[in-house]
Amino acid sequence: MENKSLSLNTIAVHGGARRDDVFGAINEPIYLTSNYRIPTDGTPVDWSGTNSNIYQRNRNPNQMVLQDKLCALIGAEDAAVFGSGVAALMSVFTTFLNTGDHAIISEVCYSATNLQFREYLPKKYKIEVTFVDITDTEAVRRAIRPNTRLIHAETPGNPTTGIADLPELAKIAHDAGALLSVDATFAGPICLYPLKLGADLEIHSMTKYINGHGDSLGGCVLGRAELLAKIKEEAMVNYGGILSPFNAWLVARGLTTVPLRMAQHCKAAQAVAEFLEGDPRVRFIWYPGQASHPQLDRAVKYMHGGFSGMIAFDINGDEKVHQKFLDSLRLITHAVSLGDIESLIVYYDKNSDKLPHYPPIYREGFFRFSIGLEDPADLIADLSAALDASGAPKK
Repeated sequence: MENKSLSLNTIAVHGGARRDDVFGAINEPIYLTSNYRIPTDGTPVDWSGTNSNIYQRNRNPNQMVLQDKLCALIGAEDAAVFGSGVAALMSVFTTFLNTGDHAIISEVCYSATNLQFREYLPKKYKIEVTFVDITDTEAVRRAIRPNTRLIHAETPGNPTTGIADLPELAKIAHDAGALLSVDATFAGPICLYPLKLGADLEIHSMTKYINGHGDSLGGCVLGRAELLAKIKEEAMVNYGGILSPFNAWLVARGLTTVPLRMAQHCKAAQAVAEFLEGDPRVRFIWYPGQASHPQLDRAVKYMHGGFSGMIAFDINGDEKVHQKFLDSLRLITHAVSLGDIESLIVYYDKNSDKLPHYPPIYREGFFRFSIGLEDPADLIADLSAALDASGAPKK
């Protein structure tokens, strides 16, 4: 049965699935082996290792199962999985950018991406970089140069939740002979489909929504087969940023419940966002599903099945008020990362070196809030009690 005739929930469970032919196991076994027996009967062997099982760094069955399931769920020709989201990002940057090339990068982006393009890639590899507000399509257009080879966007942006116009960015990139890569980690794998909106490459930190349980690192790149072949040969096999069989198994297990989990993340986030927006102690809130979000029209047009579970907000008051608020939370954990089953919050204080790159409203400090799978009424009660305890003023 073809995937196009199946529902999203069914594809998440059965899409791309492989069965163990030896013992008939329903769940895929974990293949904990570094080497594989090489045929001696004349069977052709792909010594590059990307199409034959030779050595775990080249590929392994658990990796292949995960890649197939990702492709089935997202509708990509091919996928490559890595040991972390950062490894996945770097696989794109180092495969498709060479000395003298120019890249346009989202000014609001994940800290490791920011560091790569502000420090390592320009200084070590002489790659030219222009940071722009990726939500400003005309700013991106103006930044194009003859040697532009990559436009890299985050949407929703980490941590501000800004929404880029991906079809327009794709047109700008392709007219310039460049690629468009999109880090869609904040959206999760089914709230946004960058490849269907014109992106060449879609990137996720699988540590977040795809795995969803906070127990495994991983990253993935999805896109056209010819692009992925280059990434696999260079970044996976010869840079070695591989995903272990056990972690691949964990992420594949988490992937089966993505549609169910994302529905709850989105539902709870919408309710929490509405509560925060209505509380006079809250200085501002950005959530793509709220009428107050500056790119609401794009979020409605391009995001599907909800607006994910990421909220950015701040409360009135000084640093002591903010710290008391954090200390008073009981269900919500002060921790980095996102997309877990439990709600996580992290505070960027006004001394953060990243704030100058964010929209002005963020520059006094703010919270990045990842809504988990708890009942939204319980999360709202926790937030309300912490706001009461913090002494945040109404303004």
